[in-house]
Amino acid sequence: MTEKTHDADVAFIKALAELLRENDLTELEVKREYGKDDQLEVRVSRKQEIIQAPAMNYAAPAPAPAAAAPAAAPAAAAPAPAASEDPADHPGAVTSPMVGTIYLQPEPSAPAFVKVGDKVSEGDTLLIVEAMKTMNHIPAPKSGTVKRILVEDKAAVEYGSPLMIIE
Repeated sequence: MTEKTHDADVAFIKALAELLRENDLTELEVKREYGKDDQLEVRVSRKQEIIQAPAMNYAAPAPAPAAAAPAAAPAAAAPAPAASEDPADHPGAVTSPMVGTIYLQPEPSAPAFVKVGDKVSEGDTLLIVEAMKTMNHIPAPKSGTVKRILVEDKAAVEYGSPLMIIE
C-alpha cells in the first residue's frame, strides 16, 4: 500500500507543478492528511522574473527632459534616482491585491475599462485580476486622472505589483 501512496503522491506533486505552470503562479503549498499519523506537505515554487519594461518607460516620460533641461547636473545624476522612481513607490500607484492575470476590459471585444488620460472616480473599476477562475474587479482607490498603465492585458501579476498610476 505504501508504494501506491508514493505513486499517488508523485502524481499529485506533478499535477501541482502543472497547475503552477498553467496558471502562471510562483508558489503553491498544500497539506494532505491521510490519517492520524500520515500526511503529505508539499510546497512547489518557481522563480519568476518581473519584467521591468513598463518601469523603464515610466522613468523617461516626455515632461522629464523639459524639467531636466535647465539643470544639467540633475540629468547626470538621473540613473541613481531612477532606481528610487519605482512605480510601486509612486503615491498614486494602484497595486495588485493578489496574484493573478490582468484583464483591461470586461470581455475580449469590449473597450478597456480605462485608458491613459481618463478621469476616474473613487470606486470605478480600473481592471480585472483573475485569480483561481474568479474575476476580481479592482476599483480606483481615489478620484483622479489615469497617468500611466503599467501592465499589459492578460499579463500575470504578483501581489503588490504596480498596475497603474492615478494622480
